Amino acid sequence: MKADSPKIVVIGAGIGGLAAALRLAHQGCDVTVLDMHSAPGGKMRTVASDAGPVDAGPTVLTMRPVFEALFTDVDEVLGDHLTLEPLTTLARHYWDDGAMLDLDADPAQSLANVTATFGPKAGQEFAAFSVRAKRLFDAFDAPMMRTPEPDQWAITKTVLRQPGLIPAMAPHRTLAGLLRTSFSDPRLAQLFGRYATYVGGSPYAAPAILALIWQAEAQGVWSVKGGMHQLAQTIAKLAQARGATFHYNMPATRITRQNGRINGVQTATGHFPADMVLFNGDPRALETGLLGDGAKDAVQPQHTTPRSLSAFVHAFAAMPEGVALKHHTVFFGHDPKAEFKALAKGEMPTDATLYLCAQDHGAVAPDALQRFEIIMNGPPVPRAPEKEKPPCQTQIFNRLRAFGLTFSPTPGPDVLTTPQGFDALFPASLGSLYGRSPHGLMAAFKRPTARTPVPGLYLCGGGAHPGAGVPMATLSAAHAAAAIMTDHASTLMSRQTATRGGTLTGSARTGRKRSLS
Repeated sequence: MKADSPKIVVIGAGIGGLAAALRLAHQGCDVTVLDMHSAPGGKMRTVASDAGPVDAGPTVLTMRPVFEALFTDVDEVLGDHLTLEPLTTLARHYWDDGAMLDLDADPAQSLANVTATFGPKAGQEFAAFSVRAKRLFDAFDAPMMRTPEPDQWAITKTVLRQPGLIPAMAPHRTLAGLLRTSFSDPRLAQLFGRYATYVGGSPYAAPAILALIWQAEAQGVWSVKGGMHQLAQTIAKLAQARGATFHYNMPATRITRQNGRINGVQTATGHFPADMVLFNGDPRALETGLLGDGAKDAVQPQHTTPRSLSAFVHAFAAMPEGVALKHHTVFFGHDPKAEFKALAKGEMPTDATLYLCAQDHGAVAPDALQRFEIIMNGPPVPRAPEKEKPPCQTQIFNRLRAFGLTFSPTPGPDVLTTPQGFDALFPASLGSLYGRSPHGLMAAFKRPTARTPVPGLYLCGGGAHPGAGVPMATLSAAHAAAAIMTDHASTLMSRQTATRGGTLTGSARTGRKRSLS
């Protein structure tokens, strides 16, 4: 490690903090990672079960090139460390009228499935919608997701070069409004409206441009052999191999400043000095002063409010019976408006879509215990009292039973994490799993970026630009690491210039004095 290497403390070992720690350690930085939990991963967490650790966080891995780039940038090969298995079926979908639809990795097969289930007109509409989603994704990937800071002028230039993007964006419409006119069958509108929840929003309030999320999934979905948490553990190990130090069960209590600049992180056991601090938690924790007044100025209320959705999450092991499942299976609620109307009121929905991940799909015997995660959307904490845990438990499994799916043994309330539970796991989040809400056309411009107004303090993770989701948080880490290295180089150059200037000034003064003597 070089003498002038920056000392960096990363708060939070979520995927953003891990990816940034790996990049920074690879570049020779002195990196220390602090996390309040007992293992790496953040929201990419696991819970114990009789069948082994169950993923209880993100389960869908898309945008594989983002992860390949991370490994390549640290002179590694993704496939040497992790086995990513491409899914033939991206997701299976059930409706309570008996309809079933698989969306597949093969676009032609997806089109055939849509046509077979909903008719030729629906197939034509699906094909047109897929073209729209791809066009939007291709247009805004670089100027929005890949850039360190979203640049409205760059996006405007993109649109000016491609005027046809304006109707494709449907800038004054919600996602639900766009889908209502894109699909004559409301079930397909319901299906693609669900993609707003991938970033914590409602299709009835999120902008139509979120249609591009379908293209991110259509490009491919992978499962991680051993579970999603293997991704977090692997990145942590690679960072450690490059000298990064990890301290678990050690929450940060305060970010400290001296002479206006960040100088370290305080914990219950002591102070960790730092030239720079990278915060990989919910930005609301800074804005509300949870980590001290020294960091409050880094984030403004508009960066964190309004809040995104939370969730009720079951993670358990059991034997399923009655319904053919895929790795990802969706059971739709009867009336999507009812679900999102309840969520908008801060209430637990009673007619909700349920997502199920069968972590061991195809890998164990039919009569063996399998690991499952079930997710139902929920509101943030303020109006979601803990007393709703038993009704939520009953409602979810009764709903699945109505579809014909049962589990043995039936999971109990101990395997359920509520919005309150997520608020406790991720302080100051109010249980919101995606940071700021994506509602409104300008929402993407209101997330905080890697650089903050506080010298020496940086942000990464799903609450920062470019947004929520494992690929986005990994991109945020690349932005943060680049900003840190650029600013450190600039600081070194300024110091060297000042030192040279001071020496020259001193010599000049000496020369003048000698000439006068």
